[in-house]
This record gives sequence, C-alpha cells and structure tokens, in this order.
Amino acid sequence: MPKPGFKSITVSENIYKKFFEVYEKNRKGLELKGIMSFSGYLTSRMEEMMIKDEVFAKHSPFIEKIAVDQNRVILKDNKKNRIAEVLMNNGELQCLLDDGRSDCVHVGFVYSLPELYGIISSKGINVPRSTHMR
Repeated sequence: MPKPGFKSITVSENIYKKFFEVYEKNRKGLELKGIMSFSGYLTSRMEEMMIKDEVFAKHSPFIEKIAVDQNRVILKDNKKNRIAEVLMNNGELQCLLDDGRSDCVHVGFVYSLPELYGIISSKGINVPRSTHMR
C-alpha cells in the first residue's frame, strides 16, 4: 500500500529492468540533480515526458506522423495541406515534398521520431547528422 498522496502502478519486469539499469548507471549524476531514489527517477521521467508531450502538441500540430515503414515515413503537413514522404536513401533522409532536400522541416520532424532510430539500428545503418543538425 503506498503512502498517502502516492499511487502504485504495475509495469512489466522488462520495462522495470530497463529503467532500473539506466537509473543505476546514472545514479551519481541524478543525485546531483536531487533525485535520490528509483521512484524519484521514474517520477522525474514521467514529468519530463508530460511536459514534452504538452509542448509538442501545442507548438507542432502542423505536422503529424501518419505511417512509418522500412525506408520511409509518411507525414501530414497541415500547414501546406499536403502529404510529405521522407525516404531513407543511402543512409540519408530525403523529403520528396521538398524536392529531395535533407534539411527541411519534414526531415527534422522525422529525426524527432523514436521509431526512426529503431529502424536504422535494426538495419545496422549509422545515420550521420547533417551539419545543420549539430
């Protein structure tokens, strides 16, 4: 039973282990930030994600992810009222809506998607950051 003002949640052992490993690895740095327990670490991560989601929803609603597959990401650009297709070509992201550019807002949006990194790591591709992304 949790203390008053607190709630318990249930997560899979796999998720618990992953978070706990990250917590243990970064424990000293987290303590410097005032995070003194695993529970505190999880709370701080959840707060960070809520803030990120709120800011993202408020300031970036003009681009939406529609689909992600092996070599492409389909986006809906609500500002242009168009569909944007971003392809991975020779380890570089290129936007078909913007004439194959690799430095447009659509490519930048795709770099923010965690799914992208899952795809490239599963293929063993190392996508270098363009000079404009540094």
